Amino acid sequence: MQKTVVLDVVGLTQSLLGKNTPFLAKWAADAQNTVVHPVLPAVTCTAQSTYLTGKWPEEHGIVANGWYFRDEDEVKLWRQSNKLVQAPKVWEIARAKDPNFTVANMGWWYNMNTTADYTLTPRPQYLADGRKMPDCYTQPADLRDTLQAKLGTFPLFNYWGPKTSIKSSKWIADASKITDDLYDPTLTLIYLPHLDYNLQRLGPSDPRVAKDLQEIDAVVGDLIQFYEAKGAQVIVLSEYGISDVNQPVHLNRVLRKHGYIAVRNERGTELLDMAMSKAFAVADHQVAHVYVENPADIAEVQKLLHQVPGVQEVLAGDERNKYNLAHERCGELVVVADQRSWFTYYFWLDDKKAPDYARMVDIHKKPGFDPVEMFADPNIKFLLPKVAGKVLKKKLGFRMVMDIIPLDATLIKGSHGRIPEDKAEWPVLLTKSGQALPQELQSVDVFNVILSHLQVQKQEMAV
Repeated sequence: MQKTVVLDVVGLTQSLLGKNTPFLAKWAADAQNTVVHPVLPAVTCTAQSTYLTGKWPEEHGIVANGWYFRDEDEVKLWRQSNKLVQAPKVWEIARAKDPNFTVANMGWWYNMNTTADYTLTPRPQYLADGRKMPDCYTQPADLRDTLQAKLGTFPLFNYWGPKTSIKSSKWIADASKITDDLYDPTLTLIYLPHLDYNLQRLGPSDPRVAKDLQEIDAVVGDLIQFYEAKGAQVIVLSEYGISDVNQPVHLNRVLRKHGYIAVRNERGTELLDMAMSKAFAVADHQVAHVYVENPADIAEVQKLLHQVPGVQEVLAGDERNKYNLAHERCGELVVVADQRSWFTYYFWLDDKKAPDYARMVDIHKKPGFDPVEMFADPNIKFLLPKVAGKVLKKKLGFRMVMDIIPLDATLIKGSHGRIPEDKAEWPVLLTKSGQALPQELQSVDVFNVILSHLQVQKQEMAV
């Protein structure tokens, strides 16, 4: 099979290719350049699973970056097990045709309990005393030690949170090159999330994102030159485009004011009681799943949410098939924002009663995605000394809460998840392969493009 590399440059669109991406712009000029019709929701876990299975969410089951696990009465985001993806992966199809085929998955999601040969995924150590230590998970297990001996500990706090920077994408890129030198996999999938950060903080129209574009262009250029020197075909791909937004929409606060949300009061703060709520929303950027306990309430909740400013669509039942999304993990309602809006997870009505995790980077406790975690609260005086004091306290073995995240959702200026009207904001696929590609691909067709680069014939793709 032909050695192939897929670079997932998160957030890359036609509108961003240009003077601030000199390497990519030059490389794309000699490549086939097509846009990908986004899957909905256009978020990391759903997009990647659609690309890697060639199936819609109604079949592979990844309906968002997380959802309500009804049998546990818990919302869980950013799970790791590949067994959650309910369809064969592109590497399983390729391996069935060539037993010598191998794959390295360098940071794409659902990267544990997987059939991939070589893997890397962020995986902090959660210690018994409550500390969270930066680390990563690999297969084979000793690859972790090799990578961190050469590159240092995985830069977790540059991967998500107020300190996000190019350092995390550069680390993944360098780790991919080391892995390739060690194992020479047939297919390599590389996740480069850098553009995701300031495109959400600042919005794609902000001139300050020029620096981010230049930084990721340098990393991508280095990878392309490395892999092309080894005779590999390279696919440059993105999951979604990020659009300018200016209106956060608090669906759970609307539901609470109308008596659907239940909360528990603990130590003067409020926690969402999902098991006792009649309806609640799991927000994920510009799309939300609303879980409604009593089917008799669905129409009433749908009507209520239709009236909320910033809401474009509220889909129930078979209406969810409009986006091939009607899987059992879905909410009874799927809510889509308009082009200038996005959804928060906020359910409290008084910030004084917000749960302690609201002011922290805590992707596993929050019952929805929170992009505001990329900011430090601008109202905190002497922020750096305060953070330094907390870090020192942690190193000395004392408990502390890194409560520096603001509760101001208006800070976010870019979002994604819906399907933008402007195709210049759609994800891209670039390749120098000789195969002809249409000007527009469906998300499920990326699967076929990867297989054809590996020279697995289309008629061989049936499972």
